[in-house]
Amino acid sequence: MLAAAEQFLEQQMHPTVIIRQYRQALEDMVQFLEGPLSVPIDRNDKEALAQVVKGCVGTKFLSRWSDLAVHIALDAVNTVLLEENGRTEVDIKRYAKIEKIPGGSVEESQILKGVMVNKDVTHPKMRRYIQKGESQTNVEITGEADFTRMLELEEEHVKRQCDEIIILKPDVVFTEKGVSDLAQHFLLKAGISAIRRVRKSDNNRIARACGATIVNRTEELQESDVGTGAGLFEIKKIGDEYFCYITECKNPKACTILLRGASKDILNETERNLQDALQVARNIILSPRLVPGGGAIEMAVAQRLLQKASHGPYRALGHALDPNTPCAWGINGETGEIVEQDKKGLWEPLAVKLQTYKTAVETAILLLRIDDIVSGSKKKGDKEVPTPSQMQQQEAQGAE
Repeated sequence: MLAAAEQFLEQQMHPTVIIRQYRQALEDMVQFLEGPLSVPIDRNDKEALAQVVKGCVGTKFLSRWSDLAVHIALDAVNTVLLEENGRTEVDIKRYAKIEKIPGGSVEESQILKGVMVNKDVTHPKMRRYIQKGESQTNVEITGEADFTRMLELEEEHVKRQCDEIIILKPDVVFTEKGVSDLAQHFLLKAGISAIRRVRKSDNNRIARACGATIVNRTEELQESDVGTGAGLFEIKKIGDEYFCYITECKNPKACTILLRGASKDILNETERNLQDALQVARNIILSPRLVPGGGAIEMAVAQRLLQKASHGPYRALGHALDPNTPCAWGINGETGEIVEQDKKGLWEPLAVKLQTYKTAVETAILLLRIDDIVSGSKKKGDKEVPTPSQMQQQEAQGAE
């Protein structure tokens, strides 16, 4: 973009004139992309969505397990998809957690329609397997001294707090703080399992998965705060560690992606590839329009710009996109051949291309607005300017 503007700057054309035409070209680019150059895609067409996501992981380490990666990515995005009041939200960062467990093979990776946390019950006699329980609840007692007071207060005070939980008849209690031995005793007698020191992010996902409400004080607990959406609570041992599974949820809206691999390096690379697939799936769900890949869309946009302008920066911007082949054709990244992208099945989300063009043009405009650069750094060989005190000393020495 900047190289295209260089010739006009040498001709003493004012940067504001170039910027005005660049902005007009950007508006036309967006109009072309959102109009005839993009095609809609049905968000419910799993095969079409899978083809687009597979193009993302096809050249990465995860390509050997591309079908598994595509299934996990689409399943995760559809699980956390939330549509209400005409607004679509896909928050994969908060509600699609990736758990990496060394050992096993990549084929053993799976997606859980629920939550998995690296925790065990607080007491060895508490239940570790609860299927189709009547209720689950999240209890978060916050404040620096909430649970510390429980250790210091008398048995009656601890029992009162436990009774306020027990009266709701939950099967499992999750808390971000600790659980005293006395509280464990009362909960165990009531047949309630407790998981303590859960991270806040995990607690939010658990609440969303089972339909519970996080409360700050046991006095505020109500029947409506109890979540009844989870179908299975289970503690499993993988390797040397225990993991808590909350699965078989009715309408989870949160999920956990369990990755397995022989080493941490493989797990890290798998996670990076899977994150790319998740982002592609998310972009398609939020903006269900596609453009041909392999450089085809750049050529198509360039042709439209060249047809609309005969000279000036506007046309130079079109030349910068290199329109040398038909707009339906692009480059095969594996062989280097020119192929038809729609037949090859190589598509890209429209949202990504729009952001790419906007960023490129806006960055070029930002740099064109710079008149001069003032640097405060000192070049090699420059003499230091003496300070006032040094100048006085030099004058005194000269007088002597």
